[in-house]
Amino acid sequence: MGEKTVAEIKKKVKPGYKAAAKKERNKKALAEKKFYHAPPKKTDETVRRAPKPKKEKAAPGAANAREVAKVIQWFPGHMTKALREIDACIKQVDIVLELCDARVPFSSRNPKIAEIVANKPYITIMNKSALADPEQSAIWKAKMTENGNRVIFTDCMTGAGIDEILPAIRTALKDKLDAYAQKGMRRIPRAMIIGVTNCGKSTLINRLYGSKKAKSENRPGVTRINQWVTVEGQLELLDTPGVLWPKFDDENVGLNLAFTGAIRDEILDIESIAVLLMSKLLKLYPSLMFARYKLSREDVDGKLPHEIFEAIGRKRGLLISGAEVDYPRTARMLIDEFRSGKIGRITLDR
Repeated sequence: MGEKTVAEIKKKVKPGYKAAAKKERNKKALAEKKFYHAPPKKTDETVRRAPKPKKEKAAPGAANAREVAKVIQWFPGHMTKALREIDACIKQVDIVLELCDARVPFSSRNPKIAEIVANKPYITIMNKSALADPEQSAIWKAKMTENGNRVIFTDCMTGAGIDEILPAIRTALKDKLDAYAQKGMRRIPRAMIIGVTNCGKSTLINRLYGSKKAKSENRPGVTRINQWVTVEGQLELLDTPGVLWPKFDDENVGLNLAFTGAIRDEILDIESIAVLLMSKLLKLYPSLMFARYKLSREDVDGKLPHEIFEAIGRKRGLLISGAEVDYPRTARMLIDEFRSGKIGRITLDR
């Protein structure tokens, strides 16, 4: 076998040499990276000089109402889509039913309702009236009707006010229906129902229809598509997804909608919301709160909100190990009892 040429030797050795050199460079770079970026190694001396601070549990409700209200400013994509669909369908209907929550008659009204309905007649329906303070409901009804607005207070659980809806629609559309009748035409009115999430739109439709035609659950955001329902051959009703507005100009509006469940609990700090709700109820309905949670003046006078909140948790026996109050369970209990009416009939807007 003859001697190999220099070119053959280089051709054979060069690739291996490059790979070895590259490996060596990577090894050196990794060593430099560790040297410059690795955190200093802890020693007994440094640990003694800089002890790790003890993590303390923040008191529930530590954030004030303004801070919590900032978190509530939201406008998810499906609501933008819902607004577009409402705008597209408004031309197909004769009248709009604006469904609100009687416990928050101001906070649950869309401030842009006049723009949304354009020139269509509309009726405001205050639902869940059996949970609202009847004296405050009477005040709000008088205030809202003094300008000629049509307002009906209803409750889907008791059936109160439901029978007023169809006659009110026919009255509002009397001229239009009479014009069709003179032409020998029978026209079934078409209505669109809109409102904030979780105000009971689907439940109201089911009550009018007489069966579970529209999907209904006690949580916001269940209806995601438009649904047409024919009611007793007298009305064609379009159910739309619940819609909130992009920004709450008044922080109390956002909080009231959070209290009543119009905003999903998953995006909220439930403990802070519960403490703020408790504080508001103690201010507006102290007798109801004292009776429901067996509070004494000693539990309330001179106490901070989170201390009163703890007193409620202790009286209900909602404790964890160490005899500490279970904040999440106490918060959930208080919010659920308000929403279900167990505390009493309450209206938050004044």
